[in-house]
Amino acid sequence: MAEISESVGSTGIPEAAGSGVGLSPAAIERVRLLLRRENRAEGAGLRVGVVNGGCSGMQYTLGFDDEPKAGDEISVFDGVRVFVDAESLQYLVGTVVDFADGLHGAGFRFTNPNADRTCGCGSSFSV
Repeated sequence: MAEISESVGSTGIPEAAGSGVGLSPAAIERVRLLLRRENRAEGAGLRVGVVNGGCSGMQYTLGFDDEPKAGDEISVFDGVRVFVDAESLQYLVGTVVDFADGLHGAGFRFTNPNADRTCGCGSSFSV
């Protein structure tokens, strides 16, 4: 099992430690709220992944798992666990997940330094 990690960037936003995926403070709060709403067990976490698809070739996936799977990288941000499978991790190294609630809608946003191109909706990318 991967090491639990957490670091905070110069902007004050938690970022990926080593090769992981980071969560902004807004994303941490939203994930915490959603985990409570779904009555998830302690130890449950956010699963961040990548699948083939979307208008740019690859698409981000988000969901909840009650526990990590074998081979997952696990990071913890202010008590919120993030699980990333090894296959997805190669495309997500250094990615920060944020949550925005504004005039153009609410949702999770991805800042992925590995993406060469992203689509207009921000849910797919290519490397």
